Amino acid sequence: MKLLCCFVVSGLFFLGKAQQPKLIEICPSCAVQTIKDGISIAARHDTLLIKKSTYREYNIIIDKPITLRGEGYPIIDGEDQGEIIRIMADSVTVDGLFIKNVGTSYTTDWAAIRVVRSENYLIQNVVLEKLFFGIYLEKSNNGRVYNNKIIGDAVDEYNSGNGIQLWYSKNVMVDGNIVQGVRDGIYLEFSDNVTIKNNVSTKNLRYGLHFMFSNDDVYTNNTFENNGAGVAVMFSKRIKMIDNTFRKNWGTAAFGMLLKEINDAEIVGNTFEENTIGINIEGSNRIEYKNNNFIKNGWAVKVLGACYANSFTNNNFLYNSFDVSYNSKMNDNVFDRNYWSNYTGYDLNKDGLGDVPYRPVKLFSYIVNRTPETIVLLRSLFMDIIDFSEKVSPIFTPDKLLDANPLMKRH
Repeated sequence: MKLLCCFVVSGLFFLGKAQQPKLIEICPSCAVQTIKDGISIAARHDTLLIKKSTYREYNIIIDKPITLRGEGYPIIDGEDQGEIIRIMADSVTVDGLFIKNVGTSYTTDWAAIRVVRSENYLIQNVVLEKLFFGIYLEKSNNGRVYNNKIIGDAVDEYNSGNGIQLWYSKNVMVDGNIVQGVRDGIYLEFSDNVTIKNNVSTKNLRYGLHFMFSNDDVYTNNTFENNGAGVAVMFSKRIKMIDNTFRKNWGTAAFGMLLKEINDAEIVGNTFEENTIGINIEGSNRIEYKNNNFIKNGWAVKVLGACYANSFTNNNFLYNSFDVSYNSKMNDNVFDRNYWSNYTGYDLNKDGLGDVPYRPVKLFSYIVNRTPETIVLLRSLFMDIIDFSEKVSPIFTPDKLLDANPLMKRH
């Protein structure tokens, strides 16, 4: 009986030793010279250490839980042939690779790295250049996309893809990435409970960040600068937008943020600086705008109908051409305790609040909405006269839209 036990224990010991993850080195002079060969011989949870060199490979399929780790940023060159890495297994890590030359297709969204129906993945410290789509998450949950650099050279929207795309993917962390020169920097569609933080999305053709039909997401401490437009949030619920910077998104149809059919959201602590339009709002309700800075925008806030039960409190409106623009006389939104650089009232009781209410909607903004060509009259004597007349007796602007407690000092 003791002998049998010894054999069993010994067998378990050797079995355990055999199942220990191993390190497989890949390089031109190694026993394993290609990434595909390394994956084919790897066991579950092994690590492929890819030495610094150039590997001309594409259609690399990862179908088991392994780690691909680069040493000295080895280059994987797809030579414009198609998709480069496709992950089709749970618990895969891709770390420290330089991937370039993804193929361009008008029928297939080829990506540098695509994750398909996988869980618990980590993509980090990856550099992507000359790409179609960068990192594409497809029906893949509980993953992290961290500290990657995605640099595209997109010229036209029709033949370019997005930097980081999530499609039907939930509980994902997108953190600390740099994305530029693609169609949309970061794109979410049908993706819930996603956290997007500490990213820099610049010089993209369309949007720095784009939401469609995605709920309960949070994006915070991101910078969106010099994009076709900053961020578009559409047909989504319960989005938290906190401490982001939207800067220098200029153009005839550009804005820092576009909200369309958004409900029950929080927009807190953001900076909108030097955008054509700070926030463009349409059909969006029950949103809290608080502690935001609107600085030197064409329009700070532009409201285009069907926006109800929103509140604007403790925001700073500084040196915008137009602070608030409405296209109707109806108002169901609250403006209270905001600072307005154009406010010329007084505070006799020294409580920090203006004694005279402030009307942020000027008649001239109403005229420009109807006839854009009249913008050439901006800052003219004519504009001052008609704004003063509307202030005395509101006819065209919402008569109930006012800040009854304007702050005397910046919040």
